[in-house]
Amino acid sequence: MDIALTLLAIVVAWRLLCLRYQRGHIALLGRHLARLQLERHMETLTQGYTRAINEKETSRQLQVLAGFAQTEHAVAAQMRTLADAMHAENAQDTRMGILSFCLPYIERFLPASTRDFRALLEIHATGLRHVVDNENHWSPKDRAYHLSAELYLMQHSCHWYCKSRAVADVRLAGRHRVKHQKVLESVSEVTRQAYQQWLQGDRI
Repeated sequence: MDIALTLLAIVVAWRLLCLRYQRGHIALLGRHLARLQLERHMETLTQGYTRAINEKETSRQLQVLAGFAQTEHAVAAQMRTLADAMHAENAQDTRMGILSFCLPYIERFLPASTRDFRALLEIHATGLRHVVDNENHWSPKDRAYHLSAELYLMQHSCHWYCKSRAVADVRLAGRHRVKHQKVLESVSEVTRQAYQQWLQGDRI
């Protein structure tokens, strides 16, 4: 009985630490997002692209996609604003664990198992701009496909920073019915290479 109570106390204490740690990350990111309309723009695009795909006529699909040009440029610009603003934050506050589960304050005792969220946002800002500007000369449908993947991956990164990698994976699958690996395969080569490099080491 004593062992069971001790284990229960450890689990409760660990969970409380996780919640406190995660609240700190959520508050930090939320403070920056509150100044932007990034989340609203993302929702507009993801829903709009789905609507375009469901159009039966190609001409109508292209017409719907063309109507999101202003929102696409806005989301890329605001992603750049977020990345630049986060660079002013303390380096320790922007570390995130690469383990699948939340390990509170991992940056203090296992820094090698963490990565910098600021560098990840920089990757997303650069990748989004690359796709929005269509530097690969994709067709409108292909461009929308890749841009959707960029947005999904960026959303996954935010959930990862705020909660954990496992939670981010579950939310990605639940909201968009796609796995992280598939999203990573669907972003631009610019984003994918930088993201994989970030996972393997660290970059600012």
